[in-house]
Amino acid sequence: MEVGMVVFRVPNMSCGGCARAVQAALRTAALGAEVEVDLRRREVSVAGAPDADGLARALRDAGFAGERLDV
Repeated sequence: MEVGMVVFRVPNMSCGGCARAVQAALRTAALGAEVEVDLRRREVSVAGAPDADGLARALRDAGFAGERLDV
């Protein structure tokens, strides 16, 4: 596992607008982190962000349920 890599499954991320909102929320919560969204799999990965709890909080605050995956 890459240092600082966090992956979430986001079941209610169902469209491009949702993906952009998730990406924006996570980029705001983890400045300088690399955020990649896989809409088909409904997953988002964040590299360079050690605070997984803060990322999960940012997802909830943006209206998205996020289940952290072990990678």
